[in-house]
Amino acid sequence: MAFKLKDLDDTQAPLLDHLIELRKRLVRSVIALAIAFGVCLYFAEDIFGLLVRPLTMAFPEGEGRLIFTRLYEAFFVEVKVALFAAFFLSFPIIANQLWAFIAPGLYAREKKAFLPFLLATPVLFIMGASLAYFIVMPTAFKWFLGFEGSAGGLQSEALPAMGDYLDLVMQFILAFGISFLLPVLLMLLNRAGIVDRKQLAAARRYIIVAVFAVAAIITPPDVISQILLATPLLLLFEGSLILMYLSERKRAKEDAAEDDEDENRAEAVKAPNEG
Repeated sequence: MAFKLKDLDDTQAPLLDHLIELRKRLVRSVIALAIAFGVCLYFAEDIFGLLVRPLTMAFPEGEGRLIFTRLYEAFFVEVKVALFAAFFLSFPIIANQLWAFIAPGLYAREKKAFLPFLLATPVLFIMGASLAYFIVMPTAFKWFLGFEGSAGGLQSEALPAMGDYLDLVMQFILAFGISFLLPVLLMLLNRAGIVDRKQLAAARRYIIVAVFAVAAIITPPDVISQILLATPLLLLFEGSLILMYLSERKRAKEDAAEDDEDENRAEAVKAPNEG
C-alpha cells in the first residue's frame, strides 16, 4: 500500500482552534520532558559518569579527580545533567508534536520537502555530538592537562570542579551538535530562495573565514578544538553545495515536465475546438 500525504486540511479552523491545538501540543511536549527528566534524574549519576569518561581517559590511569567547592554544587550538577539528558530523550516526541502542529498547514509537496530536513536534524546533531565526545574532548582534555607541572617552585595540578566540567562538556556537545546542522540551514535557505548555490560558491573564501571565526568563538580557547570543528564544517558546506546542485537539477526536470504536461493539456483542449 503506497504512503500518501494529503494536501491542506479541508476545514479552515479559526485562530482560537489553532491556539487550543498549540496548547495541547505544548502540554504534551512538557509532559514528555518532565517524564524524561524524572527518569534521567534517577540515573543522573550514571549519566554524569558517561560524561566524565573523556576526562578519565585524558588523565593517566588511576589519577585525576573531580571536586566541588560548594556544598550544593554536586546536587545541582545532577539536576543539570538530568535536564540535559531529558531534552535529548524527549526530543523525538517534541519533534513529533511540532510536526503534528504544522503539517496540516502544508501542501503534500511542502511536506515531502520538509520531512528530510526534520529527519536529518537529529542525525546530524548526533554526528556532531559524537565527534565532540569521542575525539575532540579527549584530545582537548589531554592538551589542557599538559599544563600540569611546576611553576615558580610550586606544583600546579588540575583539579576540575564538577560544575565547571559539566558546563565545558555541554559547551562542546552543543557547539558541535548545532554546528553540524549547517547543511539543514543552507538547504532551507536555498529552498526558500534566499540563497542559491552560485552565490555560496562565489562567497566560499569569506565563508571559510567565517567558519573559523565561529569555531573560535563557540569552542573552548584552544586551537585543536577550533580546527576539529572548522574542518568538518567546511566539508559539510561543500557537501551542501553538491546537494543544492542535485536538488536544482531535480527541480528543473520537474518544472520542465510540468511545462510539457501543461502544453500537452492545452493542445488537447485546442484540438477539438479546431476540428
